[in-house]
This record gives sequence, C-alpha cells and structure tokens, in this order.
Amino acid sequence: MSKTMTLAVLILIVAAGGMAYIRLAPTNPAQWHVPLEPRPQEMATPSPDKVTALPTGAYADLTAAPDQTQAVLAQLDGIALASPRTRRVAGSAETGRITWVSRSVFWGFPDFTTAEATPQGVTLYARQRFGKGDWGVNAARISGWIAALGPR
Repeated sequence: MSKTMTLAVLILIVAAGGMAYIRLAPTNPAQWHVPLEPRPQEMATPSPDKVTALPTGAYADLTAAPDQTQAVLAQLDGIALASPRTRRVAGSAETGRITWVSRSVFWGFPDFTTAEATPQGVTLYARQRFGKGDWGVNAARISGWIAALGPR
C-alpha cells in the first residue's frame, strides 16, 4: 500500500472514530439540566424578548405573566419536540424547567437548550457540548422556536 493510501485510510479511521465518539457520547442530564439562576457568567443582563448570540450558544429572556410561564414552557416543549433531531433530556413544564438536545445532521453534534420559568417569564439558554464556536446555529434555533410561539 502506498504512503498516500495509508494516510488516507488513517484519516478515514480517525474521522470515523471522532464521529462515533460525538454521536455516541452519553448525555448526563445532571450536567445540562441545571438551574439558570444564578445566571451563567456568559449570560449578560437580560434583554427582554431578544435572542443574544454567544460564541458557543445563545440565550433569550421571554416576557410572560407569572401565571403563563407553565403554558409557555409547554408550548416550547411541543415546538422543540417537533424540531428535527431534537429530544427532551429532562424536565417538564410542570417542574418549571425543560432541557432538550438537538443534534446536527451529519456529525450529530449535540447542542443543549434549557428553558426555565422565572418571575419575569421564561429564559432560554442554548449551548454546544463540543467545539469553540457554533456558527450561530443555537441563536437560529431558539429564534425559530420563539417565532413559532407567536404573540404572548
């Protein structure tokens, strides 16, 4: 076998191993389904009803009356579960916090989104598990979910 062929096979094996690791790495709900208060350091002062992109994710603070937060969470749960390659990791509207994992098409990169009821409404926080930048994927996802909520 030539050096070029050997190198190509080695690269293919490493890529397949990386893809398998990313797709099959177990999800620990205790690591991702965490309270959003106190706010994670990367989440600045809230801007109501605006998606704020971060280098590795995004967040939004949705305004809603205290008696409507459970309904907003339930609606978000339905929207999230209807999204491609998204499943619930933990939580429910009744408990006041839900976390979902959404995976990319090809590599299966997992992004975790948590929605939590707050006295002001609902906070959404989406973040990636692997890598240093998400190319705006999380901001686009939660923007789409918020648009699907319609007026509150």
